[in-house]
Amino acid sequence: MARYGQYCPITRSLEVLGDRWTLLIIRDLLVGVTRFNELARGLPRLSRGLLSKRLDQLERDGLVVHRDGEYVPTEACEGLRPVVFGLAEWGAQWAFGEPRADELDSTVLMWWMRGGIDAAAFGRPRVVINVLVPDGQRVRYWLVTEHHDVSLCFTDPGFDVDVVIESSLSVLYQVWEGRVPLAAARRDGRVRVSGDRALVRALPSALRFSPVAPYVRRADRARRTVGTPVS
Repeated sequence: MARYGQYCPITRSLEVLGDRWTLLIIRDLLVGVTRFNELARGLPRLSRGLLSKRLDQLERDGLVVHRDGEYVPTEACEGLRPVVFGLAEWGAQWAFGEPRADELDSTVLMWWMRGGIDAAAFGRPRVVINVLVPDGQRVRYWLVTEHHDVSLCFTDPGFDVDVVIESSLSVLYQVWEGRVPLAAARRDGRVRVSGDRALVRALPSALRFSPVAPYVRRADRARRTVGTPVS
């Protein structure tokens, strides 16, 4: 832990939160990811050893409690929600433009999408979504929704496919993050959706999108209002 040698609450906060990856771990904890393997899947560039070290430090600092195989956010961690999503709001307004190549990981995006699908919205016991990302690290993924749960599969799960989504990785990321509306991307052919008509119609309701999407949409609306170009 870095020490700044200043008696100030901002300094103390940075001593707890300023290490690399710490705020991203807290981000994921705040959106409901509580198991070690799930945290690791969502942060693939963070080694498992360093993830374990950061979680241990968060536990010592009183931000998480480790019980029954889960890292449960404490009241102190929940108190960071306006800070973390305040960063989302600031970043969406001042630091969020076109995605860089090094920011795009198709497996991470599929893992995020898996956690952001409301299985009940389809009204079927099981729905299989085949996602095709021609320029992704993997080209084909399957999202299997059943019993209010969603599984991410890297090989054909053996069920009939109900819905097919096809898009470039960059566009699919921007749809997920709220920068490109799904309806607009479908209209101009950047995202292609096919399959069971009822399920295709239900897809926009079933996709809950990224937790930061509302901030990105609001920032884009504000820029359009004042005529500021989006970088």
